Amino acid sequence: MKKWLITLTTVVAILFAGWKWLLLPGVEQTMNKVGGMRISPLSPEVQALHGSLLIGDLHADSFLWARNLQYEADYGHLDLPRARKGNLGIQVFTAVTKSPRGQNYSKNSSQAGDNITLLAVAQGWPISTWGSLLERALHHADRVKQLQKSVPEEIRIIESAADLQAALSARERGDKLLAALLGTEGSHPLEGKLENIGVLYDAGFRVMGLQHFFDNRLGGSLHGESGQGLSEFGRLAVKEMSRRSIVIDVAHSSEQVVREVIAIIDRPLIISHTGMQGACDSPRNISDDLMKEIAANGGLIGIGFWLGAVCDASPKHIVKSIRYAIDILGVDHVALGSDYDGSVKVTFDVSELGVLTEEMLRQGFAETEIRKVMGENLRDFFLAQLPQ
Repeated sequence: MKKWLITLTTVVAILFAGWKWLLLPGVEQTMNKVGGMRISPLSPEVQALHGSLLIGDLHADSFLWARNLQYEADYGHLDLPRARKGNLGIQVFTAVTKSPRGQNYSKNSSQAGDNITLLAVAQGWPISTWGSLLERALHHADRVKQLQKSVPEEIRIIESAADLQAALSARERGDKLLAALLGTEGSHPLEGKLENIGVLYDAGFRVMGLQHFFDNRLGGSLHGESGQGLSEFGRLAVKEMSRRSIVIDVAHSSEQVVREVIAIIDRPLIISHTGMQGACDSPRNISDDLMKEIAANGGLIGIGFWLGAVCDASPKHIVKSIRYAIDILGVDHVALGSDYDGSVKVTFDVSELGVLTEEMLRQGFAETEIRKVMGENLRDFFLAQLPQ
């Protein structure tokens, strides 16, 4: 009996190792593809300008996957070595805790099966995460903290304006440090409890999305079934987030939710990853008029790098969407919102961000515009909005 138990345990261990080291990378390779165009080396002039920029991005889901981001991979979109190659300085890393089966931009049921549960089990997340969205968000934070502990000279979690300023000062001294902010992809990890805002805040989260691809207890999703605004719980949650100086992200919120959030708080919002409806008529993007309201209230719009946001994921068309956003919102309200590692296909990974600098120059952007969009707007926004 003992011999059979040892044999069974060995077989299970081998199967798990095979799944983790052979099959899981294959799963991510199908979800986070890079390709579709040839990326040429940058000219010395473009490389010099790109190397002088502060570059920041409002949205990446890289810690959802099994990869160790300390090391460079030949799949996926972002890890620390590739971030250094692309001169990335600030990144918001978002915790994806629930994703509906059959996910689409038009209509998703909050009762649909959940893709993340299977991923959590397959990747060996703690058992506590299998049935708790809050625990999944906390696990995400723990993974970022573990990476920071392993390479503190390469990544630093940012919880305040002072933290961000210190990280930026280190970069100005020549350190290759990535400033990392923690965010949630929707507020369903609150599990209907206002006190969990404090739990997430204490874990380091300083950005909170309200919805993802489905309606939740806070209100309607842009891709849900109801189209409704904030629930009473949602109103209370938004006010508590604002009180704590948590940046609110309405990237997947219904237009009615966005209007109501603008009406009840006096802090600016972000849309971390999106496109502009007038540049790309996609159900993923809210109306230009509502974008203007967000900008008028001091908000920041992150332009995405994938087909659903910009209708053509080439650098040329991403930059066209950026130009369109600048023209109708003002240059101070536009940033990058890649959605790297967010189950999207992109034409360049984080190591190749210089193609955007190159394309902006090609399309006649002024250097001041390039600097603002590539990262200075994001820097200024968080220095003003993070806890002081």
